[in-house]
Amino acid sequence: MQVEAIQRTYRRWAPVYDLAFGRITQGGRLLAAQHVNAQGGAVLEVGIGTGLALSYYSPKVQVTGIDLSSEMLRAAERRARTLGLRNVAGLYQMDARAIDLPEASFDHVAAMHIMSVVPEPERVLDEMVRLCRPGGSVLIANHFAGRAEGWRLAERLAAPLANLLGWHSDFPIDRVLGHPGLKLEEQRQVRPFGLMTFLRFRRLAA
Repeated sequence: MQVEAIQRTYRRWAPVYDLAFGRITQGGRLLAAQHVNAQGGAVLEVGIGTGLALSYYSPKVQVTGIDLSSEMLRAAERRARTLGLRNVAGLYQMDARAIDLPEASFDHVAAMHIMSVVPEPERVLDEMVRLCRPGGSVLIANHFAGRAEGWRLAERLAAPLANLLGWHSDFPIDRVLGHPGLKLEEQRQVRPFGLMTFLRFRRLAA
């Protein structure tokens, strides 16, 4: 998907995103937030969307979020205001392939359900590694093709509808594995349905 297609798609999805995808994506967000809360520090959410995970973070965790969609960011801003969250350091409209933030400035960098959406996911992963401090965590929750038992036919049928759905159902896990700056420390299928996979990496020293 190209940038313009993503923006159009999420302009449509923004008003109903939480209702349509909130429950099915909740498990990965909870796992990421639980890890961040246990470790403490500062987290960057790449593709924060409507801010579904904001309330899961401890008040002691500093949260920064970026997203390509201005409509999704406005929803995240409303959520932060409504909940009275004081640990949100900033929400910015940025392209995840070129994030205008300082190198090694976060203890954790998370991408929840965006790797099969963004163009050039390898570049996005490079940016996540760049922004994470050595020893920190890179956290990815996503649907990957062939990982969820019983869903392969649905994945094939949904693949041609990527621009309409806003994500690629046939996205392979190999595209986020094997980065030289990361060590995989946890991989698990996530409830409900086992449709999503949660990956936790440690950022290696340069």
